[in-house]
Parts: sequence; C-alpha cells; structure tokens
Amino acid sequence: MSTCEHVAHLPAPEPAPGTPEGCKECLEQGTRWVHLRLCLDCGHVGCCDSSPMRHASHHFEGSGHPVIRSFQPGEHWRWCFVDEQIV
Repeated sequence: MSTCEHVAHLPAPEPAPGTPEGCKECLEQGTRWVHLRLCLDCGHVGCCDSSPMRHASHHFEGSGHPVIRSFQPGEHWRWCFVDEQIV
C-alpha cells in the first residue's frame, strides 16, 4: 500500500457511516449495489464502480472528498480517487 497527502487530512476518528444498511442513493432510488464504500471525510456510504449506479464515485465528483474505504465485512483497504491508488 502507498500513502498520499490526502490521507493526512482525514478526520480522526473515522466518521460514522451515514447509512450503515447500504448505499444511501440506491436505498432512496430502489436500485441495487454490488459492494459498498465509505467516504472517510463525511461517512457517506455509496456503491462501488462495479455497481450499476457508481454512487461512491459520484459522491467524490460532487464533494471532492478523495479517500474511501471498503465497507465490506473483513475488507480494510482504502482508495484515493485523486491519486488513483490504494492508500
């Protein structure tokens, strides 16, 4: 894993998930997701890029929040959209 400058600016402790039961937008729209991602700036839960609606990426595009982590049980990796790398 690499590090990036964006990781240093993340809040501590990690934000609580806004919708722990699933992707916020998918739940509102009645669509489905494949995997979930947690925004480490604000706690937004969105679906991954393998999901039809790609809400985690759309959240980054709209908010500028660069770092997410997997919200899947047992997965602990983080991704920076800006640097396009696992951090």
